[in-house]
Amino acid sequence: MATYREAGVDLAAADDVVQRIGDAVTATWGDSVVGGFGGFAAGLRLPTGYRSPVLMMATDGVGTKAELARMAGMLHGLGHDLVAMCIDDLAAVGARPIAMTDYIAVGSLDVDTVATLVGSIAAACAQAGVALLGGETAEHPGVMAADRFDLAGAALGIVEEGEQIDGSSITPGDVVVGIHSPNLRSNGFSLVRRAVLDRLDIDDPMPGCGGTVAEALLAPSVVYAPSVVELLGVVRPRGMAHITGGGLPGNLARILPAECDAAIDTGSWAPPPVFAAVAALGGIDRAEMFAVFNMGIGFAVVTAPSDASAAIASLERSGHGASVIGSIVPGSGAVRLV
Repeated sequence: MATYREAGVDLAAADDVVQRIGDAVTATWGDSVVGGFGGFAAGLRLPTGYRSPVLMMATDGVGTKAELARMAGMLHGLGHDLVAMCIDDLAAVGARPIAMTDYIAVGSLDVDTVATLVGSIAAACAQAGVALLGGETAEHPGVMAADRFDLAGAALGIVEEGEQIDGSSITPGDVVVGIHSPNLRSNGFSLVRRAVLDRLDIDDPMPGCGGTVAEALLAPSVVYAPSVVELLGVVRPRGMAHITGGGLPGNLARILPAECDAAIDTGSWAPPPVFAAVAALGGIDRAEMFAVFNMGIGFAVVTAPSDASAAIASLERSGHGASVIGSIVPGSGAVRLV
């Protein structure tokens, strides 16, 4: 008689995972969480102080960075990548992230792998003040190789109705404040893997980076959302953009009014060395690098010129480097790299 386990799905291992991750997940819960761990769903009481709260949602994954992490045996940073990709999108519209769920697909359930991944997600959620309400781990035998996995998540945020930040108030004369990123974060890894891993092994030194290929490429994403929420108590940005796949040109353009361009002075900050290393190894030109990677700017805030200094000071108090990297000029909704 055929069994589910013989088909490649191990329910006993799934139960073991639930036991292993329980403490890490519930450590992110506060008094606002409704429900228990291991049930079909959990809920969250809405924070007080909102007159007309609007719930916002975002979803994302870590892309093919997961494959490089698997190859290197370095899974501990992927939780920060996932949390950053999801909750920083919420912060970009002025929402405060409050909860998250995750989804892990595996070829075959390895308890240690899943426990490490969920533990890293929980750690990132705890640092960001976000409740990890639950998740799902699914085995895909015969569809995914036994040692492969994919990682995705969804996040919930809250904002006062009418206080969303959508870029509609951006006007010529505003300035663009860039929040610095020390690494690749979680974008462009299909190109990274082709550019770098065709030439170097993951344990080789990464040129100019002072560490191995794996260490340089797998550095965890900075999570900007808590600092952006703090910023909102100091200034009212005209628009904000999370700089992910598509780089500054692709993401900043999403918030520009049709009659405005963003002129970005690419000489106003120094991209971290990992970007030059990837470009040199892969023979990637400047335009393509800026079209794919964050190039050292992980988040952008458009403000009135009079608010720029206060915005930068707030971000620096939160531990981020930040600087004016450009200005808003009349145009047609494009990003100009100068």
